[in-house]
Amino acid sequence: MIEGLKPYPEYKESGLPWLDRIPSNWNLRRMKLLLHEIDSRSSSGKEQLLRVSQYTGVTQRKTNDGSDAPNTRASSLVGYKRVNTHDLVINIMLAWNGSMGVSRYEGIASPAYCVYRFKTGARPWYYHELLRLPVYKGRIKTASTGVVESRLRLYSDDLGRIEAIQPPPEDQDAIIRFVTNVNGRIERVIRAKKKLIGLLNEQKQVIIHRAVTRGLDPSVPLKPSGIPWLGDIPAHWQIFRAKYLYREVDERSTVGNEELLSVSHITGVTPRSQKNITMFKAQSYIGHKLCRPGDLVVNTMWAWMGALGVSTYAGIISPSYAVYRPQRPTCIVGPYIDGLLRSRPYISNIICRSTGLRPSRLRLYPEEFFRLPIIQPPPDEQQQIVERIQIQTAELDMSLTSLGHEIDLLREYRTRLVADVVTGKLDVREVAASLPDESPPEPEIDTLVDNEDLDDEDTSEEDAA
Repeated sequence: MIEGLKPYPEYKESGLPWLDRIPSNWNLRRMKLLLHEIDSRSSSGKEQLLRVSQYTGVTQRKTNDGSDAPNTRASSLVGYKRVNTHDLVINIMLAWNGSMGVSRYEGIASPAYCVYRFKTGARPWYYHELLRLPVYKGRIKTASTGVVESRLRLYSDDLGRIEAIQPPPEDQDAIIRFVTNVNGRIERVIRAKKKLIGLLNEQKQVIIHRAVTRGLDPSVPLKPSGIPWLGDIPAHWQIFRAKYLYREVDERSTVGNEELLSVSHITGVTPRSQKNITMFKAQSYIGHKLCRPGDLVVNTMWAWMGALGVSTYAGIISPSYAVYRPQRPTCIVGPYIDGLLRSRPYISNIICRSTGLRPSRLRLYPEEFFRLPIIQPPPDEQQQIVERIQIQTAELDMSLTSLGHEIDLLREYRTRLVADVVTGKLDVREVAASLPDESPPEPEIDTLVDNEDLDDEDTSEEDAA
């Protein structure tokens, strides 16, 4: 399908410094000539609530159990903007990082979003792909209004001035058909690899859970822990409430130039600079919380998902996170506690201890954390457990890293191919004619996306509302 692709017969200069040549029979038009804004409001607030993400475009906003209950902090959805199928929905605060897309659903979206309907001759799904290309993200960023990146907004007048490629309708149809087929094929491969990642992570969790709750000696005498969800533990181990092991600290940065750290359910505590995705940036980091190596950092909003960990870095974190420092550091081996608190039984108990009206809005506050029972083996045994886990999971970690790299390469390949097709560098008309009709693949909530990145999107939406 891809091997026979060739360029168009003739090209012309686009006349734009940020855009290469385009096929000679294609045009450039301002976006305001291709669509118009719609501002129809819900009178009942009962429609399906939609969200917009840089990762998945427009999706139905459901609770974590998959139900249709509104997953939002808003007390009422009356006045939210109506969205029809094939409308373009844009998060004006995060348009610069690709938080927009064409909707396959009818529903309602945040009043902070803008909703647009395409005019005759403009195929919505072609422009869904075009506007999310890296080259157009750059153009959208320069067109947006704001002094600093964290305050950029793409208002309707800004969008209307953006120069859009306009292929003939039949070329748009061919491109949509081709891209939909390519996306479907690649997405199926990616989902298979994600499924394998899930299975490998399950194996890894079994190893970690056994080691951190039972130790390394299978013949060691056991005793009841006295806690139903923990079961039996080695007889020589102890259990303490977290308040006897940790104290909360609230030290703030006065300069804001320390290493910025992220706390996620995937990577624990890591520098944000190691992330390869676009994230929301604060105007200033003065006043952010300081943390030291050995501190336990909890993402209060996402602790129920496993977003916590023991830091090996000195740096700053969000002021909304909690930092807990060991009261007796010589009695605690950080990586052991990290593995213990991120194990399945502990995450399940953290969910029970968190408070909030909806599953997606649960918070783990300090008073509940301090009641958490923490298993305490002798320090030398904690270190032995950590070393054994590292040995037993090394091969799994290599496989997980390899699969993650393969998924990254597939996504990079898809991005390059789609960009070449949508901007006319490759002619897909002949190939597309032989392809079957397919609907765009259903977006999948990506468990490989950090919770903190999703939190950025939610925060920007609700701050703007």
